Amino acid sequence: MTKRATKDGMDLFSFDSNYRQQGYRTIAGIDEAGRGPWAGPVVAAAVILPADLRIPGLNDSKRLTSLQRDKIFAEIALKALAVAVESVNHDVIDSFNILQSTYTAMRAALGKISLPFDLVLVDGWAIPGLRHRQAGLTGGDGLSASIAAASVVAKVTRDRIMTELAISYPEYQFHKHKGYGTAEHRKALLKYGPCPIHRKSFAPVRECLENKYKNSYKV
Repeated sequence: MTKRATKDGMDLFSFDSNYRQQGYRTIAGIDEAGRGPWAGPVVAAAVILPADLRIPGLNDSKRLTSLQRDKIFAEIALKALAVAVESVNHDVIDSFNILQSTYTAMRAALGKISLPFDLVLVDGWAIPGLRHRQAGLTGGDGLSASIAAASVVAKVTRDRIMTELAISYPEYQFHKHKGYGTAEHRKALLKYGPCPIHRKSFAPVRECLENKYKNSYKV
């Protein structure tokens, strides 16, 4: 089931409490980071928070600064009942497409959680092939504490992966834009061509490869 959730004056934790009042005692929130970038993996995170936990400042990761995310990430890692992360790399994304790769990462992250849970709250559409009861929530990372926590874990994890990859591919400055389609990234892509971690099925990278192929056969 997927629906558009509305805040109705509730904070993130009250939103999750509403589901607990319906009988779902243990809730797993799940979200991803990295569907849009031209390079690197997509990362999914699943988080189960204690019912009575309150984390000041917790919100959709996109609404937080890097320092805020790092601080909240550390608190989640310390206080969550369960945290699991899974990444799917560029090769799989090119083979299956980004949507299916995202679902694969989400199912795998949930599969790593050994603690039994009653409900999965998903940011966006419900996950196909999932055996657990779930609710897909449009804009869920700004509504549910569990999903917001997952969004922070996924974002921080992926940012750290891209920062490490920047060491191997310094000309692309992945530590700055994390593989997203910035003007700086486009300039590097046009100058150096795609590197091994670029998503060749994504239009800007594919076009760059096609132009390179055409130019190599010019007389």
